[in-house]
Amino acid sequence: MSKLRKPILPRPPKDQPAPPKPPKLDALAQINHHAAGLDIGDAEIYAAVPESASDPAVRVFRTFTTDLQALADWLTACQVDTVAMESTGVYWIPIYELLEERGFQVYLVNARQLKNVSGKKTDILDCQWIQQLHTYGLLQPSFRPPEDICALRAVIRHRGNLLRSCAAEIQHMQKALQQMNLKLTNVLSDITGLTGLAIIRDIVAGVRDPLKLAAHRDPHCRKSAAEIAASLTGAYKAEHLFVLKQALAAYDFYQAQLAACDTETERLYQGLAAQVDLAAQPVPPARRPHSRRGNEPRFDLRTALYRLAGVDLTTVDGLDVLTVQAVLTETGVDMTRWRTSKHFASWLSLCPENAKTGGKIIKRGTRPGANRAALALRLAARSLHHSDSALGAFYRRMCSKLGKPQAVTATAHKLARIIYAMLKSKQPYKDPGADHLEAQVQERKVKQLQRQAKELGYELTPVAA
Repeated sequence: MSKLRKPILPRPPKDQPAPPKPPKLDALAQINHHAAGLDIGDAEIYAAVPESASDPAVRVFRTFTTDLQALADWLTACQVDTVAMESTGVYWIPIYELLEERGFQVYLVNARQLKNVSGKKTDILDCQWIQQLHTYGLLQPSFRPPEDICALRAVIRHRGNLLRSCAAEIQHMQKALQQMNLKLTNVLSDITGLTGLAIIRDIVAGVRDPLKLAAHRDPHCRKSAAEIAASLTGAYKAEHLFVLKQALAAYDFYQAQLAACDTETERLYQGLAAQVDLAAQPVPPARRPHSRRGNEPRFDLRTALYRLAGVDLTTVDGLDVLTVQAVLTETGVDMTRWRTSKHFASWLSLCPENAKTGGKIIKRGTRPGANRAALALRLAARSLHHSDSALGAFYRRMCSKLGKPQAVTATAHKLARIIYAMLKSKQPYKDPGADHLEAQVQERKVKQLQRQAKELGYELTPVAA
């Protein structure tokens, strides 16, 4: 009788690369033994704690302040020290702030980390699922800036809403003028400038003479008084005049609200901790002469940003004061929250996220997100098309290589890494120039050709000058 032999497995060929070393996975163990999970809604909050802490382990609370305090008392009685909740709209903010004041470690978790298994879905199962995931340490808290930065961020976001409302009223005024065939937009680039507003206020006051209206022409206006007068001959109908009057009043109201918002913003900037002493290190000179744009705040925002960050970020090409403010109010100035600049760019959703299976990439692109700081950096990247700088040369090179959408993302990614390095090292930015980037590209091409020639058994020899 023949003996059974062990099958001989084929060995991989010598030229085949070694398989990658798999990462060591930790066994699932309970990390947070005193964890709770909250499912937050507009009217009710479902809270789940470990079964050994309370009977029943799930309770429901209303969202009134007294009920939130009762929820915190119940969690304290259950000896809970960490709480996980889903970021649902703005419903989470009151309970988040209350639990932080009570000393709990609060995890605000992205909804993508809480995808439940298929089956019946209820609020009780949701809060139990959150509590179970948090017990095993499978949830990561979302980034939230310090409280003083959050207060400033709320005012800045509100200011953006006021600007959008103000822009809508400008469109209403333009529509009313067009319906009366007053072609003021053809002779003025901005109807809310000195000339345009003076003319519109006189029209609302009852003035109809084109020559009197054109007398408000500012000396710096490109069009002549005769051209402006010709555009102001139209049909002054009562219904359109009423709309124009209402839109002008709303525009003035929003302008007053913006002025009050700027006053509050300046006060908040003064209350933030200074990273630099302005007496010892004054603000560096501006890169180029700057005049305040219509949407910029009515105070010295550049000095306030320099005092907050400890370095002048506006020296980077493409970054103006509004862009820097949008980034800092979303991220803060403490870059130690991210280990490297790559982690910072990943949080901004500005790095590629390739889905790979079977050794093949099945999906490319960046992770979808609505990060306001990333949006500001993308807008800054678009402004570098005609910039005579290293960043401008990089953007144009990426446009020719990848196309404009990918070039905007790549340049915004580079801006994010520059901001990270400046805020972490407190060192100023020095632009190497467009020629420096071109020299780097040329050197990279030469090294690539030398490597290819060496592989083929040749040697490159430069041509004598």
